[in-house]
Amino acid sequence: MFAPKLNFPQGMLAGQTAIITGAAQGIGAETALLFSREGCKVVIADIDGDKAAATAKAIVADGGVALAVGGDITNKESIASLVKQAAEFGDGKIHIIVNNAGYAWDDSIDKIHDKQWETIISLHNTAPFKLIREAAPYFMVKDGEPRNIVNISSTSGIYGNAGQASYALAKAGLVGLTKTVAQEWGPEYGVRANTVAFGAIKTRLTQAPSGQYIVRPDGEKHAVGFHGGYDEEEKWVGDIPLRRIGTPTDAARAVLGVVSPLFSYMTGQVSGGRGGM
Repeated sequence: MFAPKLNFPQGMLAGQTAIITGAAQGIGAETALLFSREGCKVVIADIDGDKAAATAKAIVADGGVALAVGGDITNKESIASLVKQAAEFGDGKIHIIVNNAGYAWDDSIDKIHDKQWETIISLHNTAPFKLIREAAPYFMVKDGEPRNIVNISSTSGIYGNAGQASYALAKAGLVGLTKTVAQEWGPEYGVRANTVAFGAIKTRLTQAPSGQYIVRPDGEKHAVGFHGGYDEEEKWVGDIPLRRIGTPTDAARAVLGVVSPLFSYMTGQVSGGRGGM
């Protein structure tokens, strides 16, 4: 009996190198793991260098190839260093960027202060743009190899969300950036750019407050989680057709699907919504 012929015997991302920001844990870490299992070299970029190193070590132990790069993605020098190290790691090439790093710093419109506003816009809009711009020489090429940029948005950027004016604006802005990249770099270089807009995904950022925090670029600790978080699943699933909260694995599979050759003719699109993403 003949063995079935596999579509991608070496993996869907074989020979490619990816930068994934905010990849030390959560959705970013799971995305890096799934990419590595499809033959991709993954660069774990995160402000927490120790956690990034631990994630890279775990991926290598799983049989993958990973590099940890610690640094603040809102810092110009950190971005330049990240791209330089990724290109060296990828033997002179970078194929994928996943702009995943981010968090929400919520308040009603009348209470949002300037630093709060500027931090969220810088992290979710300016940093992804600067990373893409810095990596331009590795995407504006004609070598016949696939190139993909995925910007991680949110349903808040599609529908809006009370208490999230800065976050909603930033996530909506990523859609415009994505579509522009698709139009500028698609015709001549074949670069695909897409947005994945997550809805209810359970991470440390979306559970009830439990003492966990992230460190902001200014060094201050920022508590994460919100009252009645997604760990209280029954409160949230009523308008979700699948009647469950998504997992980081669900989210990572969506990103993998978008960059995979299975989506080779999709660009400038937004995947997601309340229905599951």
